[in-house]
Amino acid sequence: MKKIEAIIQPFKLEEVKEALKAIGVDGMTITEVRGHGRQKGHKEIYRGQEYTVDLLPKVKVEMVVPAARLDETLKAVSTAARTGKIGDGKIFVYEVAQAIRIRNDDRGESAL
Repeated sequence: MKKIEAIIQPFKLEEVKEALKAIGVDGMTITEVRGHGRQKGHKEIYRGQEYTVDLLPKVKVEMVVPAARLDETLKAVSTAARTGKIGDGKIFVYEVAQAIRIRNDDRGESAL
């Protein structure tokens, strides 16, 4: 099993959710986060004062999928989240040693 963490632009969330739903990936966790990479934020003016916004709003989408579905899931997420501009985000992939469904003690891929 693989855990996928995708940090994406907030306005791309619905497209990513629809792309995942289209390939049959149902379970996911969505978190509103803040951060920056090469984008480094930007300057804004508020009431005449200039200030730097260096932590930009992003969305983190997390899901665990069977290893056999990894490539198709990565393709769906990256295609749906891509604008081609700086700040599109990143995808990280981790190994998952075990998954357990609390309700009935299902284990492994059947717990997904």
